Amino acid sequence: MRSASKLIRPLLVLALLGGLLVVISGCGTTTADTARGRELFKQKCGVCHALAQAGTTAEVGPDLDDAFAAAREVGEDANTIEGVVRAQVEFPRPNTGHSINSMPPDIVSGQDLNDVAAYVGEWAGVPGAKPPEVAGGPGAQVFANNGCATCHTLAAAGATGTTGPDLDEVLPGKSAEKIEEDIVEPNKEIAKGYPANVMPQNFGETIPANELEELIAYLQEVAGKEKG
Repeated sequence: MRSASKLIRPLLVLALLGGLLVVISGCGTTTADTARGRELFKQKCGVCHALAQAGTTAEVGPDLDDAFAAAREVGEDANTIEGVVRAQVEFPRPNTGHSINSMPPDIVSGQDLNDVAAYVGEWAGVPGAKPPEVAGGPGAQVFANNGCATCHTLAAAGATGTTGPDLDEVLPGKSAEKIEEDIVEPNKEIAKGYPANVMPQNFGETIPANELEELIAYLQEVAGKEKG
């Protein structure tokens, strides 16, 4: 119990400081659009941070659900967490050359920051949070739940990510076995023009076998069919 309290106390102090920064900077006077914030988060932040409700699973920066779970558990509200997020975006740590410790300056600003901070404040650390239901069947839901749209383009899913290969171009004609290998062992064969270690390495453990089958079947069915 003592060690847990030692972990929670600094987080609460940080949260209170973040809340003060929100008040001082005059935030809260602008209406935030959390639906827009979710899309911006996926585009701008999801390539580094995991957040269950956004369906992002990146491991470059801190997992935001883990980061705010303790604060949420002891009663900190969405506004406080929003303030912390805003402060961290506006005043990121100096660049140390390590992405786990450094965030690019001005990654979002103005109304974009309002929307992203409000969205993260609403959902980070919420127990049981998961992405909204999507059309397209169970495989499409697995695609959404695991943040594939954050990095990949897939027209059928409305995905326009560019961090990873365009699935409409690279998947047609691939066997189910090869697609599975690409998902669970992404570093085994690196797509030309893309670096290693960008795609999470643990999908073989985090995606249940039945969901992996659904995802692969979905990708085989739709990849390249709606391109253009």
